[in-house]
Amino acid sequence: MSNKAIVLLSGGLDSAVTLYVAKKKGYKCIPLIFDYGQRQAREIDSAKKIAHKAKCDYTLLKITLPWKGSALLDNKIKVPEKRGKGIPPTYVPARNTIMFSYGLSFAEAIDAKAIFIGAHTEDYSGYPDCRPDYFKALDKVKNLGTKNGKFIKLERPLIDKTKAEIIQLGIKLGAPLELTWSCYNNGKRPCGVCDSCFYRAKGFREAGVKDPLVD
Repeated sequence: MSNKAIVLLSGGLDSAVTLYVAKKKGYKCIPLIFDYGQRQAREIDSAKKIAHKAKCDYTLLKITLPWKGSALLDNKIKVPEKRGKGIPPTYVPARNTIMFSYGLSFAEAIDAKAIFIGAHTEDYSGYPDCRPDYFKALDKVKNLGTKNGKFIKLERPLIDKTKAEIIQLGIKLGAPLELTWSCYNNGKRPCGVCDSCFYRAKGFREAGVKDPLVD
């Protein structure tokens, strides 16, 4: 019986911990890494290193979103340094839907039994495709829109956890948090001011653990 699972692996902290949750559950994990033209291309290298550390053979998929529509895709749009209200310009239109669609197609084609996604709600920046209701709807699409989707689990092990709890879980599971990249910018060091850096720092602070990427 197949025990394969597709893990959407971005190279960030949440997806890295999700990969190790899937491994803990006994799945043979196949990380699916996306190169979608993102500003923070360094996260692709991080994802590769995390997959290698986890002893998983990954698949790298290059896709193009030529219409852009996000600060992560268009260098003309500035990544905000302050957290505001509403959906921020770092939102990539329908990103989770696009990536899940590829993951679902991959899973069905190779008879995988689960798709793991590292989304969670508490610390996200107001993205509409990180809400529990969105994933409930996505689960229905999976079941209705594919031949075998009802046999493929949509796993969201972090959905109700805080960033601090995710960090603590990652440490417990031995996830290589030092290899993860969370910054929306693409420098040699995290910028320390974007939303992603803010929530990462907040999570490590509340977890009472030093971030291995910070001196």
